Amino acid sequence: MSGATTTAEHAQDSGVHFAPVTRETLSAQIRDRLLERISSGALEPGAQVPSERSLSEQFGVARTSVREAMQGLLSLGFVVRRGNRSYVAEQLPDVSFDAVDDRKQFVEQLFETRRLLEVPMIELAAIRASDAERAEISELAERFTADMSLASFRELDREFHTALSTACGNPLLVEVYAKVMARLFKSDGLRSLLGDEANRDEVGRIVSDAAAQHHRLAAAVAAGDTVVAVSEGIAHLQAVERSLIDRLV
Repeated sequence: MSGATTTAEHAQDSGVHFAPVTRETLSAQIRDRLLERISSGALEPGAQVPSERSLSEQFGVARTSVREAMQGLLSLGFVVRRGNRSYVAEQLPDVSFDAVDDRKQFVEQLFETRRLLEVPMIELAAIRASDAERAEISELAERFTADMSLASFRELDREFHTALSTACGNPLLVEVYAKVMARLFKSDGLRSLLGDEANRDEVGRIVSDAAAQHHRLAAAVAAGDTVVAVSEGIAHLQAVERSLIDRLV
């Protein structure tokens, strides 16, 4: 029985082939490649999508990356499940995959604002922070862990960035920045993006990466190294922004 199934799968898969992917955001790339085939008609409405095993071999990636990509297409409505197999939806969503996602547009606007405010504040904090403020920033950074929950991360993230802003020594900047952070933490769109089940694994990786970035940023501020602090601040904001936009669906 298993041999017959394997042969059938290969027969179904033989008409569609994919080159291996090598960049870091594998699931997003696989999702995009599959969507290209669907949009072009290579995978027609109602057609069976190549098996998870076959896609894993063709792309040269682990099955988890394929599974995440498929979950993204399921969430978007391009793919449906019948039993244990996936098929292109008979009626494709009347949307473009490249259309503006209001949630991601908000992320771009938010992080543009954060860079304008936060990077100079990080530089000032590295220069002006008192010993007590440097110690507090370091202590907060040490509480970040790679496997912490999203809820715990967001709460600690707000404390950490608030401590950094306070250490800049400019109350007016702190007040403006606090309003930006309030928009961040009250955003329903961002909350839905982070809480989408299809994004669960990617969000976990974002939390893990951000935890390490916070450690490096805090160390630079604690040491009073303005050059490294600014560099780490920019790198952190860019990494989080690109992760939210490129890796989440």
